[in-house]
Amino acid sequence: MAKGKEEYSCAMYSNKYFQLCAAGGAVACGTTHTFVTPLDLVKCRLQVDPAKYKSIFKGFGISFREGGAANLVKGWAPTLIGYSLQGAAKFAGYEYFKYKFATMVDEETAYLYRTYMYLAASASAELIADAFLAPFEATKVRMQTTPGYTSQMRRAMPHMMSTEGFGVFYRGLTPLWGRQVPYTMMKFSSFEKTLEYLYANVVPKPREQCTKTEQLVVTFSAGYIAGVLCAIVSHPSDTIVSKLNKEPSASIGGILREVGMVGIWRGLVARIIMIGTLTGLQWFVYDAFKVYTGMPRPPPADMPDSLRKKLGK
Repeated sequence: MAKGKEEYSCAMYSNKYFQLCAAGGAVACGTTHTFVTPLDLVKCRLQVDPAKYKSIFKGFGISFREGGAANLVKGWAPTLIGYSLQGAAKFAGYEYFKYKFATMVDEETAYLYRTYMYLAASASAELIADAFLAPFEATKVRMQTTPGYTSQMRRAMPHMMSTEGFGVFYRGLTPLWGRQVPYTMMKFSSFEKTLEYLYANVVPKPREQCTKTEQLVVTFSAGYIAGVLCAIVSHPSDTIVSKLNKEPSASIGGILREVGMVGIWRGLVARIIMIGTLTGLQWFVYDAFKVYTGMPRPPPADMPDSLRKKLGK
């Protein structure tokens, strides 16, 4: 196929484009979060019961001895469903809000203030996405951290509903926002900026001259770097979410007093490993999905010619 004549399956920013973004986000987030379920389980247990699960390796060992391999994947079903729904809303929402915010200003302003638009678009998308995730996150944490609790989501959710009411599924929504919104703002903005930097300073040739495989490698690299930053920014809230979903009667203030400034960071190494890998894979899968479905893939932001002339570049 001749350069510049590539056929796409949809028009950029069309309804089909955003629908495919949602499908790609569901695949990217649902599969990757489910893949790291064992590490997530150990991280949650380390946060809520540090006396028993003293380290990542001891956590894996204890969990395996208590229930075998099945115990390490406990909570995979709510993880798969919850993060698939969240991923669909997050990625499609980000693409939509980024596009809409850019159309509200002129091209030069959109470029100069693009980081603020990345932050605003990602925050807007995540606020919506977490409403889909919250019930499944609450169920997952309850299953993973409550000794003797059922390992089947179809039993856990009705039991939680009948004993604690519908509100139990959204009790952790505010701290979930506190974890996920900063995480997603960092995830998207740092990815976009890292991608720009890699193509400008590290990759030895322009993006348009790279093969799709080479572009996907750059995407994964930028995603992994973004993931490490995300893990650090969102970890304190992640600890609070885990404690709240295990102990619904607890308060945020009470949890902070209980765990202290050191305890709030417990499990960070596990989370950096998990989130770095997970975020890198998410961006890789999402971009690969775009390639597979023949979607248009907008390049990293480039300075408009009009602004370049004004700046003499």
